[in-house]
Amino acid sequence: MNHDESEGAARSFVLNGFSVEQDTVSSQSETDDNVILCIINTCTVTAKAEQKARRLIKLMLQKYPGSSIIVTGCYAQLDASSITKINPERIVILDGTKKFKLAQIASQMAPNGLLSVDKGLLNTKSLDEYIKAAPEELNQFSLFTPVFQKHSRASIKVQDGCNCSCSFCRIHLARGKSVSLSADEVIKRIRNMEESGINEVVFTGVNLSQYRCKYADGRTLDFADLLEKCLEETDRTAFRISSLYPQNVDERLCNVLSSPRIQPFFHLSIQSGSERILKAMNRPHSIEHVYNAIGLLRKIKENPFISCDLIAGFPGETEADFEETKRLCLENDFAWVHAFPFSPRKGTPAMEMKDQISEEIKKQRVKWLTDYAIKNKINYVNSCRQKEYSAIVENSRLLRKNNECKNVIHAVTENMLHVECPLPDSLAEKIKSGAKIAVRIEQCLFDSISNSQELDCTGSIKSF
Repeated sequence: MNHDESEGAARSFVLNGFSVEQDTVSSQSETDDNVILCIINTCTVTAKAEQKARRLIKLMLQKYPGSSIIVTGCYAQLDASSITKINPERIVILDGTKKFKLAQIASQMAPNGLLSVDKGLLNTKSLDEYIKAAPEELNQFSLFTPVFQKHSRASIKVQDGCNCSCSFCRIHLARGKSVSLSADEVIKRIRNMEESGINEVVFTGVNLSQYRCKYADGRTLDFADLLEKCLEETDRTAFRISSLYPQNVDERLCNVLSSPRIQPFFHLSIQSGSERILKAMNRPHSIEHVYNAIGLLRKIKENPFISCDLIAGFPGETEADFEETKRLCLENDFAWVHAFPFSPRKGTPAMEMKDQISEEIKKQRVKWLTDYAIKNKINYVNSCRQKEYSAIVENSRLLRKNNECKNVIHAVTENMLHVECPLPDSLAEKIKSGAKIAVRIEQCLFDSISNSQELDCTGSIKSF
C-alpha cells in the first residue's frame, strides 16, 4: 500500500510541474545539489522498518544538501519528534491527510521562493500556512495514478485504516478506523488503468476484509461484492489480491475468486499457529478459520501460491505454542512464509506484556520458519516446471555470462513466481515493461531462493 501511495504522490508532483525520480538512494549515489525536495513515505510495522527510515533520512540529508526532507507515513504520524531531531532545520513532518496535499502545497510554495535549491522549505510554520490553503477535498484516496513510474504491475488502494486492535500492531493507531473507496470510483480508476495499457491490478489496503461502501441501489458492498462488480464492469484486466484475513475467506468470496481473471496467488495474515497466542494477539480469527480458508482456496485454483505472515517470539509463546505454528506450516504446505521476530511497538499492549521472549529464541524460531519457507518455495517452483503461465514483464537487462552478452527479461507469473527468460533480439522492441506474456517454467534457481534474492526460476517466452 505504501508503494501505491508513493506512486500516486510521484504522479501528483509530475502533474504539478515537478521533475520526479524514484531511484534507490545508497551510499554509492552521487551528491546532487539540484534536488529541492526529498519525500520519504515511512512504515511503522516493525522497529527495523523505522531504523531503515532513519538511515535513509540521514543519507538523503547528505546526498541532497540543497533539499528539504519531507517525512510522512505511519512512522512520521506516531513518532514525529524522534525524526525531526535528526535535523530540525531541514526535516518537516507531514502527517495525517496532509500528505495527500503535498504536491499542491509545494507547487504554490515554489513560485513564492519558499521552495528552491537555495532556501528549501523555510520552516514548519510556512508549510502549515500553505497546508491550510490546500484543497480540502483531498483525502486518503486522492493519490491515484493510472501510470506507474517504478512498478510495472499497477495497484489500487481501495481501503485504509483498520477497526481491529491487535495487541502488537500500531497501524490502526497511525491510520485510524477503516474507510473505503466507493465501488464506482474503483471501477472508474481500473478502467482508466486499462486505457493506459495496464494488464494487472493489485487490490491493496490495510485490511481488505473490512472494505464496505454504499452502492447506488442502497446495498452495502463488501470486498467480495466489489470484486464481482469490477469483474462485471471491466474488460480484460487481471486482478491480484494483496492480502486476506482467514475468517473472511468463505464460499461467497471464493466463488468470486474462482474467476480466471483473479490470479492464483493468496496471502493470508495469520501470525501464529497457536490458538492461545492468537487470543493474546487479539486476532479476529481462529486456527479453524485458517484451515477452512486454505481448503477453500485450494478448491478454486489449481496449485495456487499460498503464503502467510507469521510472528515468532510473541510474549508468552512457549515451545508448545511454537510447535503448533510449526504444525500449521507442515500440514498446510505454504509456498512461502514471511517470518518476523516479534518487535515491541511503543503504545501497544504487547510491549507491556509479561514473559517477553529472548532475542536468541526469536532468532531460532525465525530461522526454522525461514528454512521451511525456502524449502517449500523450491518445492513449489519445481511443481511448476514445464508448465506455462501468464506473466507481466518487470524489466529487461543485459546479462553477461562466460564472455557473452544476452538480453533477458524479469517477469512475474500469475502465481507470483519471479522468472528470468532470454529475450530474443527479434522481440527486444516488442516486449516492454508491463507487457503480458506467456512463459514456460524451466529451472528452479536454488541459490537465489536460498539467499532471499528476487529471482525464483528461469523460463522461456512462449507467446506475447
